[in-house]
Amino acid sequence: MRLLWPRLDVSLLLLALAALLLLVTRESPPSCPTPERPTEPEGDPSWAPGPPRADPAPCRANLSVSAHPDFAGLPSHVRDFLLYRHCRDFPVLREPRATKCARPVFLLLAIKSSPANYGRRQVLRTTWARERRVRGAPLRRLFLVGSDRNPQQAQKFNRLLELEAQTYGDILQWDFHDSFFNLTLKQVLFLEWQQTHCTNASFVLNGDDDVFAHTDNMVTYLQGHDPDQHLFVGHLIQNVGPIRVPWSKYFVPALVTAEDSYPPYCGGGGFLLSRFTMAALGRAVRVLPIFPIDDVFLGMCLQRQGLAPRAHSGVRTAGVLSPSPRVSSFDPCFYRDLLLVHRFLPFEMLLMWDALKQPQLACGRQGSAY
Repeated sequence: MRLLWPRLDVSLLLLALAALLLLVTRESPPSCPTPERPTEPEGDPSWAPGPPRADPAPCRANLSVSAHPDFAGLPSHVRDFLLYRHCRDFPVLREPRATKCARPVFLLLAIKSSPANYGRRQVLRTTWARERRVRGAPLRRLFLVGSDRNPQQAQKFNRLLELEAQTYGDILQWDFHDSFFNLTLKQVLFLEWQQTHCTNASFVLNGDDDVFAHTDNMVTYLQGHDPDQHLFVGHLIQNVGPIRVPWSKYFVPALVTAEDSYPPYCGGGGFLLSRFTMAALGRAVRVLPIFPIDDVFLGMCLQRQGLAPRAHSGVRTAGVLSPSPRVSSFDPCFYRDLLLVHRFLPFEMLLMWDALKQPQLACGRQGSAY
């Protein structure tokens, strides 16, 4: 037994030395990598990410409204609107390139789009919303987008919009749920953005991504107007009020507004307005409570500023009616002199734009292109 003790001590010593050697020679853990800056799109050295900004604090629900006896019986989207109606400050997820409005813009195309509508955005980029000069007037394009309500879908679509932003520099996206009742919020946030980032736009087309806009005709029309005077034209709607039936898409209960009539407004599919009117609307949205129907809300803003919308016969947000069952309503001759028509499928947009660009287009007894 006495002969074994020294050997045991040596073994323990060797184990201790080995453990110490491992501690000394082990590599230190890798540090967290610094996030890479987005690479600029190929062929566009002007692209650069915007400066980092602090995200606003999450907006809490106004639970006091839920105590109203009529609240529980309302559709879920109306209840959500009432709970979060006061929320206006949302993080900007993506902004267009700094060069978008660096120079004077004659017509800014502010197009309301949903995250999933990639196909529509692509068609518009190659047709009427293509950035170019018309009669010497520069056109610039923006897509106004929120986020998908489903977190898994939002992750995919946000990545898609990030790629679009890097490639085209035309995405303006906020971190709010993109829904019908949040279209007003999209308008409010765009007005705030425009008043700080694109004040040198003379005129704005505010429209949906499923309209056909004859932007060449728009430039011709707008070049006869002063951007520093009031202009708000489209499909005029007046002498109407809230729809009180719960199954309607446009249902507005008395808990949202007790008023029985709306001020005059232009259909939200598409309308034209001047720099002067954009600034007036920007002042009104700061003081008016948000209303869930976006085009009606803009009519309320105009009324508050002592302004009125006007009708333009070239804006057809209800579509184009054929004068005869034997004549297709898709005849390009119906659209040659119009400003805007709602609504078009993406392939129809491409076909109509191509037809109107044909130099041999002849209208009359000769027939139509399609």
